[in-house]
Amino acid sequence: MSGNIHPTAVIDPGAQIDGSARIGPYSVVGPGVTIGAGTEIGPHCVIDGVTTIGQDNRFYRFCSIGGMPQDKKYAGEPTRLVIGDRNTVREFTTFNTGTTQDGGETTLGSDNWIMAYVHIAHDCHIGNNTILANSVQLGGHVHVGDWAIVGGLTGVHQFSKIGAHSMTGGNSSLMQDMPPFVLGAGNPCRPVGVNVEGLRRRGFSVSVISSLREAYKIVFRRGLPLDEARAELRARQQSHPDAAEALQTLLDFFDASTRGIIRP
Repeated sequence: MSGNIHPTAVIDPGAQIDGSARIGPYSVVGPGVTIGAGTEIGPHCVIDGVTTIGQDNRFYRFCSIGGMPQDKKYAGEPTRLVIGDRNTVREFTTFNTGTTQDGGETTLGSDNWIMAYVHIAHDCHIGNNTILANSVQLGGHVHVGDWAIVGGLTGVHQFSKIGAHSMTGGNSSLMQDMPPFVLGAGNPCRPVGVNVEGLRRRGFSVSVISSLREAYKIVFRRGLPLDEARAELRARQQSHPDAAEALQTLLDFFDASTRGIIRP
């Protein structure tokens, strides 16, 4: 055992743990677990299932990572949880492995900030640089795009999608898909504007932000059917080439939506 593993920790001989990783007191690591360089597992954590954790992550005390899906259809199949690098995961979080009804894998990317009591259910896919605030609860098969922020105590219905650079207000109930770049809040969650401050902080130009604000008006303020709004967004791509990529992100999200998007 490495000197970085506390003597009270219970480590299965089948676990693969980098010599620079640290395991705190009374933590338990199962046989299917791989932990990368520089990752720190705090005290009283349980890491089990077929779980791969990358480098330089920090898990605070009382995390339950890699548990079996809370899905009655699950019958013990060898599904997985894959976690990237440099994530901060706070107390009492629960991340489940996937199910064979989906791709068999739950994923968390890199550079995410996951606060206390967050639940990431089976087959969820979380991108990079996201923030999930305290007690966010993600149902199964939820997708969260890069740089999204989900406010505390928000519940997200299974199979919902949260777009990149969006922000959801605290105590929201998200029953449909949250488009990229949008601010939303409420129960049920409704769009309330564009995440202008977040886009500024991430280096989006004034002209691109202006185009996204106009796109928001087209989709959410004019009462157009979504097909007509999409046609106008495609036309705007031609007239505003500097914003074409951001507008394409919106169009791709609409194409992939299966639950419908939130509307006023």
